[in-house]
Amino acid sequence: MPELPEVETTCRGIKPHICDQKISAITAREARLRWPFELPPSLIGQPIIDVRRRAKYILIQIPEGQIIIHLGMSGSLRLVNPDVPPKRHDHIDVQLSSGLVLRYNDPRRFGSFHFQPTGDETHWLLRDLGVEPLGNEFSGDYLFRLSRRRRVAVKIFIMNANIVVGVGNIYAAEALFTAGIRPGTQAHRVTRKAYDRLAEAIRAILSRAIDMGGTTLRDFVNSDGQPGYFKQSLKVYGREGLPCRNCGATLRKQNLGQRSTVFCPQCQRYSGWR
Repeated sequence: MPELPEVETTCRGIKPHICDQKISAITAREARLRWPFELPPSLIGQPIIDVRRRAKYILIQIPEGQIIIHLGMSGSLRLVNPDVPPKRHDHIDVQLSSGLVLRYNDPRRFGSFHFQPTGDETHWLLRDLGVEPLGNEFSGDYLFRLSRRRRVAVKIFIMNANIVVGVGNIYAAEALFTAGIRPGTQAHRVTRKAYDRLAEAIRAILSRAIDMGGTTLRDFVNSDGQPGYFKQSLKVYGREGLPCRNCGATLRKQNLGQRSTVFCPQCQRYSGWR
């Protein structure tokens, strides 16, 4: 699944090419996505003002409101010339006044396109989202305060989008490794000092992943069709049974909340209240 760095990389990739362009046409070859495709015809002729990210959603701002795009499990956006024939799983085209086409590909069809008119209440997909991990509201103190009565594993806690957005499975595992915290430690047992380390690790790892273009897991490609390179820097994710890059100990796997996580038994000794 494309995570926050992949979505941010996509936003940065498409923004210079679609801002200040008008929407010339919208073609939906397959409207049966996770939710039915819902871009109204009134968007034709509207100029694109801005492109930004909120959590894992791409928000394309126009005068009448905003287009909300989620890439789902396997979705990607890329810019192509209008004479490039659509490939298999190329479901949506947004043609621009420049002649370029913003093309959406999604083999699993688990992404979605929505429209939120200006003046409406916050869209239901965005309403209950937590803070941004790269924003000023996010800190170790924030995590500490919200975790006091949480008895779930700390990895599940930081992956809760109502707490903090965009910390998916890959980056949660990597941040916990960097902070030296066992993934299964109950969230309420983690001290303020340990949460300070964890918040700093989340910020640093996500920022580095954005700079490197994401992780390139299976289906993700950048908006220009080029892969990201952060996968080459992964310390624990997907490395069960291999030696730790820091200490040489054999990395172990643990199942938490129907997901597997990999950790180092030596480097991640912290399990709370010290």
